[in-house]
Amino acid sequence: MQTLTGKVALVTGASRGIGKGIALGLGEAGATIYITGRTVEEGKSAAHLPGTIYQTAEEVTRLGGNCIPLPCDHRDDQQVAAVFEQVTAEQGQLDILVNNVWGGYEHFTDGTEFWKETGFWTAPISRWDSMFQAGVRAHYVASVLAAPIMIAQHSGLMVNISFFAAQRDDKGVAYGVAKAADDRMAACMAYELRPHGVAAVSLYPGLVRTESVMKAAEFFDLSNSESPQFIGRAVTALAADPNILQKSGKTLVAAALALEYGFADIDGKQPRPLSVDET
Repeated sequence: MQTLTGKVALVTGASRGIGKGIALGLGEAGATIYITGRTVEEGKSAAHLPGTIYQTAEEVTRLGGNCIPLPCDHRDDQQVAAVFEQVTAEQGQLDILVNNVWGGYEHFTDGTEFWKETGFWTAPISRWDSMFQAGVRAHYVASVLAAPIMIAQHSGLMVNISFFAAQRDDKGVAYGVAKAADDRMAACMAYELRPHGVAAVSLYPGLVRTESVMKAAEFFDLSNSESPQFIGRAVTALAADPNILQKSGKTLVAAALALEYGFADIDGKQPRPLSVDET
């Protein structure tokens, strides 16, 4: 297990799901992790799913990390700026930024009859707006605020959590375009950050056993699925790699990194890396 003792990370959107898993993975490696999220009270999630930033922080701490939960709506730039101000005031450094927060899934929980949508022209424009405002733009704003800190250190890693939908035509226009934008963002940031010793990558999970996936488990084949914490172990491995700049700008797959770096999932299993055609 790699160690990140003395490293400081910020994981956005970590009340539950992949964000929570990433915080857990960094925590077990001994990092200090700041997490953001909107859910501060159990049962009050906009997605009607369990979990809060405070519960995540408690679990991370039990694994050996030091986790500081910060309520934040990433659609509000002032709230986001306040997060970075607190991190720098308290730590004086930021080694890892994980852009995980994402919007656009409201149709799964708000009663919208999304299954009746037969094309992008039948979907509400708000779907696109959510994907970009609380997703792509949120990732960009956080990266803009993290860059000066990491450049001053001449080190750091930015990770955009993306997905294979960026490379497929059948996953919805808004979702596919938004994820492709995330991938291009990482590549373009990597180009500008490389002279400063800072890396930026895009990371693809596989099928992750998040709260929302497990709520509909009967519709999924979970035989090759991944725990949320497995994605955290992938981020940890990247952050601990002294040659991370060689991967900067690339689109990476968590399960492939597990084979390369030699780590397994929390149940001891070795998920098989998926191809674009399998997702």
